Formats: sequence, structure tokens, C-alpha cells
Amino acid sequence: MADFPFQRPRRLRATAAMRDLVAETNLAVTDLIAPLFVREGIDERVEISSLPGVFQDTRDSLRREVVDLADMGVRAIMLFGVPAVKDETGSGACDPQGIVQLALRDLRSELGDDVVLMADLCVDEYTSHGHCGIVRPDGSVDNDATIEIYAEAAVAQATAGAHVVAPSGMMDGQVGAIRSALDRNGFGEVAILGYSAKYASGLYGPFRDAVDVSIADGGDRKGYQQDFRNAREALVEVHADLAQGADMVMVKPALAYLDVIHEVRRQVDVPLAAYHVSGEYSMIKAAAANGWIDHDTVALEHLTAIKRAGADLVLTYLTRWFAERATGRAAS
Repeated sequence: MADFPFQRPRRLRATAAMRDLVAETNLAVTDLIAPLFVREGIDERVEISSLPGVFQDTRDSLRREVVDLADMGVRAIMLFGVPAVKDETGSGACDPQGIVQLALRDLRSELGDDVVLMADLCVDEYTSHGHCGIVRPDGSVDNDATIEIYAEAAVAQATAGAHVVAPSGMMDGQVGAIRSALDRNGFGEVAILGYSAKYASGLYGPFRDAVDVSIADGGDRKGYQQDFRNAREALVEVHADLAQGADMVMVKPALAYLDVIHEVRRQVDVPLAAYHVSGEYSMIKAAAANGWIDHDTVALEHLTAIKRAGADLVLTYLTRWFAERATGRAAS
């Protein structure tokens, strides 16, 4: 052996206490945002078969869920609506009596400012054709007509009590139109989290089950969501959203796009979110159910990797699991 000292990195891995002491990345409950679904016209919460442990909530069960999450230290939720009736324009997204607006009022009344109430801002859950906007006769999405609907929906969500609106439709100019509408209507304090780099991914299937969405005529969203082969394009989208007034930006999905998260983090100083999407969650659940992986080890590895890549915030269906783990509560 050489007679001079040399570095032994494994000295710093010898015990759990030492590993905790020198860990470069640590995950906290306050880093996580819980995506939640509220459904119109049901009497009790319904578990989503392709998203084990995730539910379509009633207004009342949603309120109880958010209160419980808050008691465990969760500071933010993202709300999605499942209406009883859908139409060509997704009018339920703008209706003051729409399911998300009613739920936001419930939650703001119950929790005030103790939990950041985020509302997904899109119309795909509300349209009969499943697209994220107004569809022309040729089947294409009309960008400019769609962002007018988004602006109206943003005002409805803000009026109902949202702290943050989160446009997810990937329409050009959507953030600017929403910021202008919010400011014009006296909601200058409502923040915008842009789904700035949202990819046309194959990992959204369980989410579409959760919101009862199917795209008409076997269509897809590749014309307006990003091509998974492109990374530089994501940076164009992020900078465009920031120029239009976004307060925070997001990369979606997360695990297959860690390189994008890393590069966005390198270029911008605003809070960066990443969405650990339904397919990423369901793959963990399915593999664990078959005994192929250890659920808790892999779940924690996934979330830590997303934060290590540069995300400040992680939207994940694992939020309750992590919060229960962090507080020592048994999983329900």
C-alpha cells in the first residue's frame, strides 16, 4: 500500500448517521405537492384502479383529506376536477359553480392560507373530445380561442380562492393572457405556475383514468405538447413563460426528463417544479405488488433523484405516503 494518505470516500458512508450528516440532497414534506381529484356527482370517494391509493374525492372527503395532509406538514395541493357533464368548449372550467371552483371555496374557507391551493388550469377534463382547447372542424386545436377560455378559467379559480393557477395546456401565449386577466380583475397576488415543459408522454394513462378523459377519434396531443426527443425546445418554452409573467415553472414528466430539469435549474432562478406523473407512480405500485422491487426504497429514490436534478418542488401521488413516513404515522 502507498505510504501517503489518499482519499477514502467510503469513510463517509460507514454508518447511517455519517451518511445522513454528509448527504447532499435531503427531501422534506414541504418539498411536495399533492395532486388531488374532486369529482362531481358521487356520494363517497372512489379509488382509481390504475392509481392504487389515489382517489376521486367528494367535496367533503377532499376537505378531510387536505386537512389531514396539512396536519402532517404538507403545504400545497394541486386540484383537478372531474365534472358530471362535459361539452365541446369545456365550460365547466370557467363556471363559478364548477366542481373545482366549489371545492376551492370549501378549502379556502376551511384552511385559509395554511395550505397553498393550486388549481390545474386546462379544459381537457371538461371537454367532450378530450383535447386541451377549442377544436376546429379539421380536428386541430385553435390556440388563440383556447387561451381566451384559459383566461376566463383563471379568473374563476382565483375568485374561488386559488393561491396559484397552473396552466397545463401548452398553448402559445397562455401565461401572458392569464396574467393580464388576473391583474385586470384585481388578482395581482395570485401566482402562476406554468407547466412550461410538458411532454407528449406515454406516462399519463392512469391520470386520464382519474379524470375520465379519452381523446376523440384516437387523437393525441403531439401538436401542442413537446416532442420527447427535444430538450432545447423546453428551454425556449420556459423562457417564454417567464417573459409572460410566470412565477414558477414546471417540467413534466420527471424521471425521463432529469436532464431537462437539470438544465432548466441551471438557467433560471425562479422556483422549479417537476411532476412525478401517474405512470411513474403506478409503475412503482405494480412492481412492488409483484414483489419485484421494494416500494419504499424505490419511491424515495425516485423523489430524491428529482430533487437532486434541481427541482425545488415535486408534484407526486406519493405525497401522503411520504408524509406518513416522515411523521411516523402508519399507512392507511
